[in-house]
Amino acid sequence: MNYKLPELPYAYDALEPYIDEETMKIHHQKHHQAYLDKFVKAIKNTEMEKMEIEDIFENISKYPDAVKNNGGGFYNHNLFWKNLAPDQQEKPDGELFDAIIKYFGTFENFKEDFSNAAATRFGSGWAWLIKKRNGELVITSTPNQVNPLMNVSEINGNPLLCLDVWEHAYYLKYRNKRPEYIEAFWHVVNWKEVANRYKMKV
Repeated sequence: MNYKLPELPYAYDALEPYIDEETMKIHHQKHHQAYLDKFVKAIKNTEMEKMEIEDIFENISKYPDAVKNNGGGFYNHNLFWKNLAPDQQEKPDGELFDAIIKYFGTFENFKEDFSNAAATRFGSGWAWLIKKRNGELVITSTPNQVNPLMNVSEINGNPLLCLDVWEHAYYLKYRNKRPEYIEAFWHVVNWKEVANRYKMKV
């Protein structure tokens, strides 16, 4: 596979004032690039070079930690950038909104549950909204760069929405105030992207 760092679909300052330009530059150019470089190195001259990354994740427990940590970091950030966009609607509509109401009761309940998953993830990690094989929507969180596609994740499913709660994602602007960063996140969620992922077959 020819892996490369994706260009952001918006300018580094486009998410201001919620996510600052300096953080976006460092996060994308330094952290994401480092995950990519180390992932490519970890799979070089192995069977994984010819595999789709999702197939690697399905059997991640049999591969070295460097593949899990850096492959996860590469994949998770690819999705994270797509989940963000400037000037977004406050909530989804259509089938995704109906599904959120079905599984969480209200959109406010969903936001509260997702925010809590992000806030209470100890140390570094991610919060996720996933779609399980039976169509159920579930909120979960994972440590470090584990994601719900990996066979080491407590809950498996197709990722729809994710939030990076590693300190490098928010510390320059929010310092140790992770809840403020989480609240800001809701102003820049790209609900069209999340809705498109919801429609994908699991």
